Amino acid sequence: MKQGFFTGCGTALVTPFTKTGIDWENLDRLVENQLACGVRCLVAVGTTGEPATMTREERMAVIRRVADKAHGRVPVVAGTGGNNTREVIEEAHLARDSGADAQLCVTPYYNKTTQAGLIAHYNAIADSDILPVVVYNVPARTGLNIAPATLQTICRHENVIAVKEANPDVAQALEKLRLCGEDAAFYCGSDELNWPLMACGFQGIISVASNLLPRALADLTKAALQGDCPAAARQQLALQPLISALFCETSPIPVKAAMALLGQCEETVRLPLVSIQPEGRARLERVMREMQLIV
Repeated sequence: MKQGFFTGCGTALVTPFTKTGIDWENLDRLVENQLACGVRCLVAVGTTGEPATMTREERMAVIRRVADKAHGRVPVVAGTGGNNTREVIEEAHLARDSGADAQLCVTPYYNKTTQAGLIAHYNAIADSDILPVVVYNVPARTGLNIAPATLQTICRHENVIAVKEANPDVAQALEKLRLCGEDAAFYCGSDELNWPLMACGFQGIISVASNLLPRALADLTKAALQGDCPAAARQQLALQPLISALFCETSPIPVKAAMALLGQCEETVRLPLVSIQPEGRARLERVMREMQLIV
């Protein structure tokens, strides 16, 4: 398999907000805590960071802040993906100038191109040779899945270095790894499948749950990479109730609610997202009490 630009746990960072802007103090604390707990990569303004409701200036400021705080200790990946190829390339220029080491490019949404269009889209981004490309497949959000043969063609481009796979179809994920594993590193983008996909050859994860429990997810991936299957499996199973609760509503609504309960940031999300609903909050609090994260 191709060696990835990181192995282990990467975190798709939330963007802490106040009612009026970015909560820089808690963003700084979040980054430092991630690094102290063994996280090996930070993704700024990916889906979990709510880029769709941030201005371009805010997005670049967050990328710059994360890169400055990371200070070369781990790679910083900037979310640049979108459904306008030209704008993605423009964002890549700005993200590079803001300190990003690579770019996370989600499949185009809403206008939903064809498989041939996906190849053309990613080739155009990779041809621009601005930042290395991490392909992000999350059909539940975009309504568009990258087929294995399509991904194989995309990954042949030398500037495509990795794939974040968040399709819950494990069989398809393994077929993609079989076809593309020599050309790109693979990272799990679905926390409930972290250990199963790493057991089959994925080199790490890009996690939402690690915002809340970075050391636990870093330990899980460390065990997986060291071949300690029982330890990795135990950790995955122990985390499953929390992972399920963290996705009981659209992410990052639940993870921000959980972090607020621990005093790590405000619960604030931006419209059209709203705070977690009472049923989801009760479930999340119950699981966190059971795990002794709160009393």
